[in-house]
Amino acid sequence: MKKTVYIFGHKNPDTDSAVAATAYARLKELQGYSEYKAARAGHFNPQTDYIYRRFKVPFPKYLPELSPKVAYYMKDDCITVEETCSTWFSINKLNETNRRAIPVVDKDGRYKSLLHYSAFAQNLLTVLNPEKKINITTSVFSIIKTMNAQPLVTVNEKEVFKAGILVGGATDENFEKMLKEHASENTIVITSDREKIYELCIKQKVKLLIITTGFVLKKELKELAEKNKVNVIMSPYDTSATVMMIAYSTPVIHMADSEIPAVHPEDTIAKVRKLIQNSPIRRLPVVDAEKKVIGMISEHDLTNEPNVQLVLVDHNEKTQAVDGFEHYKIQEVIDHHRLGTFGTTYPITFINKPVGSTATLITGLYQEAKIPIPKDIASLLLCGILSDTLILQSATTTDTDRETAEYLSNITDLDIQALGKDILQAGSSIKGRNATQIIHQDMKEYNEDKGNFTVSQIEVSSLEEVLARKEELMQELEIERRGNKALFSSLLVTDITQLSSILIIACDSKFAPFITFPKVEPNVYFLKDVVSRKKQLIPLISEQVENYEK
Repeated sequence: MKKTVYIFGHKNPDTDSAVAATAYARLKELQGYSEYKAARAGHFNPQTDYIYRRFKVPFPKYLPELSPKVAYYMKDDCITVEETCSTWFSINKLNETNRRAIPVVDKDGRYKSLLHYSAFAQNLLTVLNPEKKINITTSVFSIIKTMNAQPLVTVNEKEVFKAGILVGGATDENFEKMLKEHASENTIVITSDREKIYELCIKQKVKLLIITTGFVLKKELKELAEKNKVNVIMSPYDTSATVMMIAYSTPVIHMADSEIPAVHPEDTIAKVRKLIQNSPIRRLPVVDAEKKVIGMISEHDLTNEPNVQLVLVDHNEKTQAVDGFEHYKIQEVIDHHRLGTFGTTYPITFINKPVGSTATLITGLYQEAKIPIPKDIASLLLCGILSDTLILQSATTTDTDRETAEYLSNITDLDIQALGKDILQAGSSIKGRNATQIIHQDMKEYNEDKGNFTVSQIEVSSLEEVLARKEELMQELEIERRGNKALFSSLLVTDITQLSSILIIACDSKFAPFITFPKVEPNVYFLKDVVSRKKQLIPLISEQVENYEK
């Protein structure tokens, strides 16, 4: 399949992360690169959902994880043959296209079986076994097409039947006895210049009479054949070659391997690897939900680079990246956070600047490329800046963020303060959301030398509703802490009206004494003037982790 470059924000996408992915994908599209697609590993929080719906921008593609899948390795330049096609036509197609196998499909393109040389040879030997009577499934139409025969008389020529084959090489008397023994069967007779045998066959009403090497049929016998509804054709080959060509006229479905299963593009490589290894030709067809063939995957394909690459925005730490990212080449990282544990074995484009929002960086990339920003994208980018900087009031806000916000405001005709209040209000209510949703809507995991921890963040217009649900939130934080075997799991609750926060924390009892923030009640700490997780909380709490002694 064609290469796709997915642009991902962190796995629990906030507004800045989401809009950065969408806006950068649009920039690449405007530059002529159709393979770049915005993606998200998690569901949108209420604020981000509101923004995308307000400005009528499609959500990024939802990909919760990136385990290696068939779709990332398969080839989609797949040729198929319909099940009614002759084996001769199908084998020639194999040769002409230099393929090792061709899927056999029904008239609607749904997978039926796989034609490959091993299956063909085995089935052909079964049909042409000299120790058994020859029985071939075919049709008059298929025989004519296979050997380019000249039809003289045809009746129901597309009807598929199972036929016994007789060669008119015996004496007239002996052949007549043989013919009577096969009177109850669909019989195909092959003969050359034997007018008496022509007549016997037509009177006996065989299914098909094949006259080889260009001999002709007298007019009166042709008329009798028409009357008795006997098919008569003229083969350009001699008798022995004609017998072989009849075998090749068998519909390919009878010569293909029906035991080879199909796989789906969403199947994981771990699941299909053994199926591929068990296939006699080390390859399998790939089908969609309607069982229509869309490609092939082989053992060799699994040794190639996947047709998926990544761009990461608004993060550069492994713990925040989409699960499975390590299987793919990362082209670029665009971020405004601290440098984490991320590394590659090859050079990449890495853009990291100390600004308040990744949306600010993406806007700058449009300007550097001298590409006008579409109004809907400019609206998203402005929302990203205002969300990540709390309407340009966060300690992380820079002059670049302010200038960029003004620039985007001019493009969109959106008032910064009014829009900022709208988007903060959209994400400030926790009513109707359970503790799991609250903790996971914007959670990031951090790794320090002395342990790992998680910090989630929500923004509210009043702390009272959060404190009323403290026990519920503590239970979810404790579940998260134990699940990650972490020092602590915490929730930073930012009051957007007071521009201060509280920290609710579930921690290992040994770590609790090292927390130096003012405590307002058990497991709850007050953080005056702290609104930024990135610039204010993480440096402080990382220092406390560094001081931790087990």
